[in-house]
Amino acid sequence: MLNRLSLPSSQSLLLSLLLFYCHWNKAAGSLGEGRNIWLQPKLDLNIKDQSFLHDTFPSGFLWGSGTSAFQTEGAWNQDGKGSSIWDSFTHSSVSGNLDRETANVASDSYSRWEEDVKALEYLGVRSYSFSLSWPRLFPDGNARGQPNTAAVEHYSHLIEKLLEKKIEPIVTLHHWDLPQALHEQYGGWRNDTLVGLFEEYAAFCFYTFGSRVRYWLTMHNPYLMAVQGYGTGIHAPGEKGGPAGSLIVAHNLIRAHAKAWHIYNTHFRPTQRGKVSIVLGSHWVEPQRGQATVANVMLCQQSMEAVLGWFANPIFGDGDYPVSLKDKYGTLLPTFTSEEKLWMQKTADFFALSFGPNNLRLGRNLVHYGQTVTPDLRRLLGWIKVEYGNPSVLVAEGGWFSEASVGKEDTVSIYLMKNFINQVLRAVRFDGVQVFGYSAWTLVDGFEWNYGYTIRRGLFYVDFSQPNRTRTPKTSAQYYRQVVADNGFPKEETSREITGHFPCEFHWGIADSTLEVHFYPFSPQFTDPHVYSWNLTGDGSLHPVPGVKLHTRRAQCTDYLAIRGHLRLFASTGASHYRFALNWSLILPQGDLSNVNTEALRYYRCVLTELKKLDLEAVVILYYPTHRVPNLGLPVSLHASGGWLNYSTVEAFQEYAALCYKELGTWVQYWITINEPNRLVDVYSSTEEKHQAAHNLLLAHAKAYRLHEREYYRQPRALVSLALHADWAQPANPFLESHTAAAERFLLFELGRFLDPLLGTRYEEKQQKGDYPQEMKSYLEERARVMGLPGSPLPSFTETEKEELKGALSFIALNHFTTRLVSPHPHTQSSFQQTLSPDHDCLTLSDPTWPYSSLGQALVPWGLRKMLSWVTQRYGGALPIIVTGSGVDDQAPVEDTVRQYYLRSYLQEALKAWRLDGVNLQGFYVWKLQDRHVPQFGLFTSTQHQSKAKSSIAVYREIITHSGFPNSDMTQPCRLTELHERCSACAWMFKNKAMLVFGGCLLITAVMLAALVIFVIISKRNQTGGRGRGKRRIDQRRRREAAPVCLCPPRLHGKL
Repeated sequence: MLNRLSLPSSQSLLLSLLLFYCHWNKAAGSLGEGRNIWLQPKLDLNIKDQSFLHDTFPSGFLWGSGTSAFQTEGAWNQDGKGSSIWDSFTHSSVSGNLDRETANVASDSYSRWEEDVKALEYLGVRSYSFSLSWPRLFPDGNARGQPNTAAVEHYSHLIEKLLEKKIEPIVTLHHWDLPQALHEQYGGWRNDTLVGLFEEYAAFCFYTFGSRVRYWLTMHNPYLMAVQGYGTGIHAPGEKGGPAGSLIVAHNLIRAHAKAWHIYNTHFRPTQRGKVSIVLGSHWVEPQRGQATVANVMLCQQSMEAVLGWFANPIFGDGDYPVSLKDKYGTLLPTFTSEEKLWMQKTADFFALSFGPNNLRLGRNLVHYGQTVTPDLRRLLGWIKVEYGNPSVLVAEGGWFSEASVGKEDTVSIYLMKNFINQVLRAVRFDGVQVFGYSAWTLVDGFEWNYGYTIRRGLFYVDFSQPNRTRTPKTSAQYYRQVVADNGFPKEETSREITGHFPCEFHWGIADSTLEVHFYPFSPQFTDPHVYSWNLTGDGSLHPVPGVKLHTRRAQCTDYLAIRGHLRLFASTGASHYRFALNWSLILPQGDLSNVNTEALRYYRCVLTELKKLDLEAVVILYYPTHRVPNLGLPVSLHASGGWLNYSTVEAFQEYAALCYKELGTWVQYWITINEPNRLVDVYSSTEEKHQAAHNLLLAHAKAYRLHEREYYRQPRALVSLALHADWAQPANPFLESHTAAAERFLLFELGRFLDPLLGTRYEEKQQKGDYPQEMKSYLEERARVMGLPGSPLPSFTETEKEELKGALSFIALNHFTTRLVSPHPHTQSSFQQTLSPDHDCLTLSDPTWPYSSLGQALVPWGLRKMLSWVTQRYGGALPIIVTGSGVDDQAPVEDTVRQYYLRSYLQEALKAWRLDGVNLQGFYVWKLQDRHVPQFGLFTSTQHQSKAKSSIAVYREIITHSGFPNSDMTQPCRLTELHERCSACAWMFKNKAMLVFGGCLLITAVMLAALVIFVIISKRNQTGGRGRGKRRIDQRRRREAAPVCLCPPRLHGKL
């Protein structure tokens, strides 16, 4: 073929390369800049849509799927095909049936290619990546000879059919199946003669098929060819040449690719106007333990350069190998001449990427450089953008694998696919990576190289034991079909936020576990009878005065500063209800009334009375099981006698409940008998113990409820319930009815086991209150029959017990935190008895696209709404539902952004449940008030960290203040705002009580002093005025009493 082509002169080629180099320097990225990816902080969960993006890909996005010739074609020696190195490699190592252990037949795509096209039509994709078989086209590998006419016709028919169906062919020239003749004659890719032979083969393919093909890929994942084929010998041809062998082969593969690109660019691009690239495979690494130190970042960069950069740097970079490879291998690494470096640069029209298990496995074993290998496709795409100047990218191979035993129901593959594709979408929308296509690998099950048929990667299942090799879509194919039809992940209507208010009586609460009792008041001034003298010896110390003692008074509730400080924190949140638990083993150490801890009761009474003073409500839990201590929160004697496996604990609990109702009931409006009995039963080992414990827990609750109803009904508006752990169960595989049934069964075992006996159901006439769910009973009976057991392990209620259970619930209390994916436990009939699976026979999975907290809790807001709706649909809306516990851990000391996101999103779903779904929701309690030690679930830091308020409190307080999520023109439907404003003022006064008292004293003192001064001034004025008037009166009196004496003679009248 090359003889027919007019090649440019060396001078003109050099000139064009120089001009190209100038242009390339402007467009190329800066090598080594990829290290900045690890310096960028990963975005927080509170940033909207960062964990999973609901959006679509750009218009015209090239959705596709792909296969390779050797893995799927079969027909290894039919129609004139020559042997490949993989044929020879597999045949030499086979020990039994050739069809079962080789790719002689494989998926038989050579004969059944039309079925493959129909599979593509089913998916709705716009492209199909497939490879040409070099030994099928040229059995001896020499493209200068005559091609195999049957092969040419086969590929022509395939391409024409694809174009007829409007499916773009993306054609790979070489996907590992080198003609065996070339290996035997030249030693395969170790010999640089193959560079020229590949150039001739590529030219033939361009000439023969190029008018109908717009996208060409020269070879697929040369890294694995070089390392696995010629270094470790795991792949064909099985040579173990070590690093030296791999480096030479890689050098020749890179040069062969560049030759093919140049031959297309020079002779075919002007008329065919296609694009040529090479598929490069890669892993991804993150700094060890998340520590992005300079040293770790450099190691990550070197790890990427050792795999992807090995091939990408010469092609997309500066035409040479990375410096780190030169430093590592020294003289072992072949070198490019200066002319070759210029000639090598930008010999790809787009960046074609392979991201799958083969490279990730290899990265984990060989090239991780001590860092952590992770399947983060988004970060890898971002690295490619920064490192190589933002090229257009085709994800030419994206996907994972499943074990062969999984069959058609490949549930895990759905979520891995979902994760990979959404990572690509986020790279496009958030990071500006120019990804124009995605090919889900592979279209059909095939021969998986050194793994043979032990794993599957196809979207379509192929039964290799059947001669017709029928293609059946797996559930992952159904999922991919949906993604392609939607062009991504469009936003669902249910995910849109709404505005509105919660009901006026809504409980805005905070939930805690068992309240710690502090027996001694903070100040000893009222308990110490001594009188002290200070500084008697001149050392400033206090000394008791001998023989002098005073009468002391009992400590008052106000003396317990721990209570005041705790409730001060609570009041500052703006919440109206506080849920906490009593300590059964502390109140009744012996488990009965023979020893009642009156001081503990008094402490709890003080807490309740102080709450009432703040106009706040208490929700009190009688029994809060603990899993971290041996006694499960029970008094020691009760636990020693069998705990909840013994009916005597039921009677003891009734006695304990009666004491609490009597001593504390005046201040308690809401009682919860037992917290999360459905989690408590998990600690028991055997199936029978689990069912018996659940049975007795139900009876204990019913007896406590009836006791309160019978003897303490006069306590004002008091309501009694039990709180269940209520995480939502989502069918793991939405395309399988078995998964839907498993999720429903999971909920019945988790919730229906406790709620059905108390409430019955609204939709089943035969279902009566006072008994377990009929579905649960039937399932356990059938399971026992299959396992050969004598009967169901589920205990039965007596008629008296059923009557006691009926309606023994004043409200439905649910603790909700997350959502779980549920699937049926995989069983075969023979292995059923040997498998230790839970009674509901379900497995729980997780969705990798969900955001997770530091402790691994999935944040799935919509699960709360689904759970509330399920409970309402099954039990009706007559009883109010209260979410008595919901929260998430957040390790941030103060700026707890994860919890802020949690509160907003979960309360949004709660509002939707109330306003849109008709759920009788009456409360939401945040778990919990304060951290114990390190930052976790608390709204406040621990006392060791000065009880600082976290930022999420402001979020919660704002929602409380508005009673929901109003828009700007909404008016508050009730007076909750005023109430909370008053409570906030009260809380501020309570918080600054000492300052207010001191200020009041100062004010009173100032007023008294002012009055005294005025009194003195007036008195002095009065005294001064009185003395002046008295003197004047005395003088007048004296004048009157002593008239003046005239000493002159009397005047004579008349003559002298």
